[in-house]
This record gives sequence, structure tokens and C-alpha cells, in this order.
Amino acid sequence: MKLAEVDACIEQFSGWQRGVCLNARELIHIAAPNITEELRYGNRPYFLYKGSVCALQATKDHVNVFIYDPIAPDPYSLINQGHDNKTARAIQIYEGESPDEKAFVELIKSVVANNVAGGWRKLTNKE
Repeated sequence: MKLAEVDACIEQFSGWQRGVCLNARELIHIAAPNITEELRYGNRPYFLYKGSVCALQATKDHVNVFIYDPIAPDPYSLINQGHDNKTARAIQIYEGESPDEKAFVELIKSVVANNVAGGWRKLTNKE
């Protein structure tokens, strides 16, 4: 079962990184209760709803939350890496930090809404 693989992956992260990932996972499911999870590339939990929504990656000194939508609005400036990236941006969370939960949920809801509407590629290529 893919959920068990994600559980096992997150369990292997260091204490504070595990906490950040578990909190992000909970918020992702609040934003999109029907979202699915799977492990990709051996060590990254991915969250999918009609396409990729986001992924988690624990690094040496932070956790990346990759947001797979370069057009989803970020009015609270959660995204702090990859602003010029054409496919994904990221929220880098360091030990002792936590993103604004309401803003995080809104961002995930925006990505899901764009996926439901056909995905950001379709939305940016409207004629």
C-alpha cells in the first residue's frame, strides 16, 4: 500500500523534520481530503490530485515542500525558493519554523483547483 510507504519514509526523517512533514501532510489533507499519496524517487512523499500537487523532501538543514504549480497565487509569500522556475516552486522550512497554516491550506487548495481546471499548463496556454 502506498500510504504505508509514505508513513515509513516520513518516520525515517529526523525528529524536527518528521514533525514538519507530518504537519504539512495534515494540512495538505485538510486542503484536499481526497488527495492521494505515493512515494517517488525512493525518498519523496508526493501528493496527487488530478496531477502532482506537492512533494516533501527532507534535506540536511531544511524541509522542502515542492509546489508543482508555478501560477498558483501566493499572497502570503510562503514560497521562498524557485520563483522563476517554470514548473515548481518551493517552501523551505528550517528547524524551529512553521508556515502560516491558513496560508498553506489556501495555497494547496489553489493548486488543486488549477489541477481540476486542467492543470497550470492548460491554464497558461489559454488563447
